[in-house]
Amino acid sequence: MRRMAEEVQPTREHCSWITSWLPSWCPTSPSQLKDAEEKMLKSVKRPFSRQHVRISDGNYLWTLAFTAQPQPCSPSPPQLPARPPLVLLHGFGGGVALWAQNLDFLSSCGPVYAVDLLGFGRSSRPQFSTDPEGAEDQFLAALEEWRDKVGLEDMLLLGHNLGGYLSAAYTLKYPHRVKHLVLVEPWGFPARPENPNHNTIPVWIRAMGAFMSPFNPLAGLRLAGPLGPMLVQTIRSDFKQKYSSVFDDNTVSDYIYHLNAQTPSGETAFKNMTIPYGWAKRPMLERIGQIRADVPISFIYGSRSSIDSDSGYGIKKNRPDVEITVIRGAGHYVFADQPDDFNQTVLQILARTEIGGSGGEERLE
Repeated sequence: MRRMAEEVQPTREHCSWITSWLPSWCPTSPSQLKDAEEKMLKSVKRPFSRQHVRISDGNYLWTLAFTAQPQPCSPSPPQLPARPPLVLLHGFGGGVALWAQNLDFLSSCGPVYAVDLLGFGRSSRPQFSTDPEGAEDQFLAALEEWRDKVGLEDMLLLGHNLGGYLSAAYTLKYPHRVKHLVLVEPWGFPARPENPNHNTIPVWIRAMGAFMSPFNPLAGLRLAGPLGPMLVQTIRSDFKQKYSSVFDDNTVSDYIYHLNAQTPSGETAFKNMTIPYGWAKRPMLERIGQIRADVPISFIYGSRSSIDSDSGYGIKKNRPDVEITVIRGAGHYVFADQPDDFNQTVLQILARTEIGGSGGEERLE
């Protein structure tokens, strides 16, 4: 495994006079994001390294690496090879430190890498293609370059939300690099209905959606300026509860604010990949059937999530070996809502991967 690149000092990417003005209006900076992330990661006990991994065009992906020799979780036959590394990809608006309640447990049985997607978190924030396929390709090319630079032959790929969509797309393009695909509440799978029932969407939401359609999804957060941190604390007050076992203050909301108050990049790419109201322009359900049959696929859903699990069950009809787990009491952020159940579920999936088992359905009470 190659030594990862050193940490680099992020530079601001200015795409217009608006984006160059907004940072001075918003109480944020790359150094404040770094401080907020470090505060989140103080709860992690196992040793890890953190690095910017340089890729082409001056870009880099921010990476946490848990590569210290773990204690074996269970005795395994000597003929079994070491478990491939587990790579974690966050969702839209997320970052590596949101896995704070999972990293110790998941790295206890093998190497784990948590990566900030290109254009998000502490990774570089380049200009993306306005074409949805072109933007997707930029995400995938960055991840593949990252894999090569870090020196991973293959990996167990786990993605949440947008990270799930990109994990599936990466597996389609580089199937020989993925030993198991784990999709956690993935975004962008079903196509938008041909005749969506707009009557089920409140008028004010449709009006706001029409007004905001030219803007990035989180533009309002940046336009709020100094009120942005309080806005996150108010609108996403649920995150304080999700992480209440490790933080009793605004650590998580501060981190989320600084993640998303920076100059938008991946956020702009996401906007270009969607159509109202949050549907993917290139739905993954239309493509995921092309994933090689020898690459196991597992879905993890929360029982209280707004994400419909029908996509997973629809795929299972054509691929009976697909594994689906629904974690009771969890919402969309299943890894934070019920971290213990989530951690156990992932390790069970990885253990079955090692012995070649798959398939079935499980509901954790």
